Parts: sequence; structure tokens; C-alpha cells
Amino acid sequence: MKHLEETPWWICDPDDINYCAYVDTDSNYFNAEPLLLHLYPNFAEFSDAEKDDILEKVALKYQDIITNHYNILAKECFNVDEHRLEMKTECVIRSAYFRATRRYAQWITKQEGIAKETLDIKGLEFMKANFPPILGEFFNDILKQVLKGATHNHILEQIKVLKKQILDNTIPLNRLGNPTAVKKLEKYSGKNARAGEMFTEILKGAPASVRATIRYNDLLRLWQLDKKHNYITQADKVKWIYLKDNPYKIEALAFFDYDMPDKINEFLLKYADRQKIFDSILLNKLEGFFSDLEWNLDLNPYKKAFDFFEV
Repeated sequence: MKHLEETPWWICDPDDINYCAYVDTDSNYFNAEPLLLHLYPNFAEFSDAEKDDILEKVALKYQDIITNHYNILAKECFNVDEHRLEMKTECVIRSAYFRATRRYAQWITKQEGIAKETLDIKGLEFMKANFPPILGEFFNDILKQVLKGATHNHILEQIKVLKKQILDNTIPLNRLGNPTAVKKLEKYSGKNARAGEMFTEILKGAPASVRATIRYNDLLRLWQLDKKHNYITQADKVKWIYLKDNPYKIEALAFFDYDMPDKINEFLLKYADRQKIFDSILLNKLEGFFSDLEWNLDLNPYKKAFDFFEV
């Protein structure tokens, strides 16, 4: 994986290799593989459990070396003989993915001397509340596979399958909507529709979710569905999706998961822009993920069709 940013000269000389993968507050993460291969040329032959034990043993030794060095630091920099500075080994990580500060995933296999299997994920985009759960679960699953050694092609094929399921209606629309709580509805709602008009005025700067909510309420009123179905109001939890070109020129539409009028459902099935759903919600996240791994994201389903021909 690429380095998150350039290492300052006062930490590591330009000609030296920086083995520090990530720093977060009082934690430091180091790539120990070069050191382990130096100490154990046959390191690759050990089992995973043995590798974890060896790594922990090396980490504990360096922990003591650094803690002892703190004595020199305390005396020379702070002119004190007693201090509380201490280096402590937190855990053994078999593999990790660092996206940015406080946005990472790590596969922890030992913590404080105890063997365990924990995937610790912090701050990654697919964990946000406005990310469709079905897509978040998919992203979480392929991330786990990557951390455990899955190949580029294996992950790519799974993405192609999911994309096909999104585009061919295999996955229901209500599972692809962006979840959100409606905010600032009144702020961006302008004049109500007057005689001869169909839609409420939407004020400049309205977020897509608010625009989608206003248009849902407009359709309820226009199609006289408001006697049997509730309007979406401030603070309601809804989902919304992008639409293709349609007779009403509506760009996105919100809806309740539990109260879907048949006519709204039919409209969504006909005009939902499933390609845009894939591109806007998942594809850009995947592009960033693949770029970090220095992998190519080629989703052409016909790429292998020409493998049999020699050029």
C-alpha cells in the first residue's frame, strides 16, 4: 500500500527506508517484515501462529530497548531522573489497511499476549450511517478478504457480480437507497405549488436528500395519495435514490421503507437510475480502495472474452 504522506526529514532521512506505517496519537505501527526476514531467513516457512509469536517476542524486546532509551531522553531533554515514559506493545497485527488519519482496518491476531481474531475498523466511509447497509456489508466483506490475502482478481470478480445484481434488478431498490434523517426541510422549501403548477419551489443549495423529500411529498399531493400515506416531515428517517430522465424531471426521490404507495413504487421501478446508484455510492469508494492497494479497477465484464485470441 502507498504511504499516506511523505515522511519529514527530521524523522527519517530521504535515503533511508521508513518502516513506520502509521502514527495515531500515542500509537505507532511498524512494518516488521523486513526485520523478521533478517532475523529469520526462513520466516515464510513458519505457521501463522508461529509468526505471531515470533513477532510478539521481537516487539517486546524493542519495547524494553525504547523504554530504556527514555531514561536518556528524560535526562538530556527534560533534566529529570524520574519519569513515567514507557513503551508498551499493544498487539500483533497480521495485516492492516490505512486509508487516512483515524480511518483504517487492522487484523489483530494477538493482544497483550492473548491469541485472538479481531478485525478492528475505524472511520472508513462504508461505516457511515448514510451508506446503504447492503453495500456496507459487501465492502466490509471484501476488506476482510483483502486483509486475509485475497487476490486482486478474486475481489474484482465479486465486484462484477454485485454490479450485475444491482443493474439487473436482483437487489431490490429499497435496499439500495441512501439512508438519511430529513434535516432543514423547511429551510429549503420555497413557495407551494400554485394553480397550474405541480411542484413546490426548491431553494438554492438544497441537499439531494432534501430535494428528494420535497419531490416525494409533491407526488403524494399530485397523485392524491396523501389521504392514505403520510408526508415525509422534519427528522423522519427515509431513503432516497437517483432517477433517470422522467416525465416530471425529478432527479432524486425519497421514500419510506415501511410505507410505499404502489404508484410511487412503480415509478421508482421504472425510473430508478441503478447505474448512478452504483457509480455514486460504491464505485468512487472502490476506486480509492483499489488505488491505495495499487490495484487496477477494471469492471469490463467482457474483458476475458478475447483471452482466447492471439494478437
